[in-house]
Amino acid sequence: MKRVPTMKQLQYLVSLADTRHFGRAAERCHITQSTLSAGVRDLESVLGTVVAERSSRPVVITRVGLQIAARAKAVLREAEEIMEVARAAHSPMTGEMRLGVIPTISPFLLPRVLPVLRERFPELTIYLREEQTAPLLARLEDGELDAALIALPYETEDLSVDVISEDEFLFACHRSHPLAGTDEISRDALKGAELLLLEEGHCLRGHTLDVYRIGDERARAQFEASSLHTLVQMVAAGIGVTLIPRIAVDAQITQGTDISLSRLGMPASRQIGLAWRQTSLRTDDYRSLANTLRELTHMT
Repeated sequence: MKRVPTMKQLQYLVSLADTRHFGRAAERCHITQSTLSAGVRDLESVLGTVVAERSSRPVVITRVGLQIAARAKAVLREAEEIMEVARAAHSPMTGEMRLGVIPTISPFLLPRVLPVLRERFPELTIYLREEQTAPLLARLEDGELDAALIALPYETEDLSVDVISEDEFLFACHRSHPLAGTDEISRDALKGAELLLLEEGHCLRGHTLDVYRIGDERARAQFEASSLHTLVQMVAAGIGVTLIPRIAVDAQITQGTDISLSRLGMPASRQIGLAWRQTSLRTDDYRSLANTLRELTHMT
């Protein structure tokens, strides 16, 4: 029988490819540097090719080494999921789950649902990571995350997505603004308004521009915020107007401010969805999580 790489050898290569440093790679694997170096040499012996150039700092991973490291990541991810499936066979929704959440959802949804999730699934440990959509989905595809709560529409390519709720956009302005107190704001009324946006990278920025029907290259916002909370404070100061998701309003983000909220006369909303890899062996768990979140977000 032909020799094949061991899981440990693949883990050593992945860590070395990520860190480009034998010492840091060894620390990540909780072993000595000599053990990692010997493991990589053994891997090269099995493969019959060199995966790392040791004469340079940082360590240079060869072209074939990079290709093998990418495949090794997928193999290690599948091995982890096999263990999770075996664990879940005894009891669904147990073990660990690494969940990513975008910043325009995280502070408004998680405080409401996490206590219930802990109560319903006491043997499930959820580790959270908050990040913008693009890097979040990159981590999901690389196996660093198991699932992610994102806002749609967004290009999800080969991911499975279960829509949890519809999240309406509300028009927000200072109470002294000419549009303050209007029951419904038309798209024509939005023209010429001093639009405030989140900075590039936030999907809410794109959703807002879609409502205004202007492209990002034409957007010339007076102020771009790094968070929705900052955006709200700028509107409260009378700097301009913006759109705020209903989920944030329900979480009282505008409470105690001089902000006036109005509904939009045209369909304007985003969807909140749970995304995971189509190849994941824990699909049943993710669907169960999505169903639970759907139930909780519709509770008032």
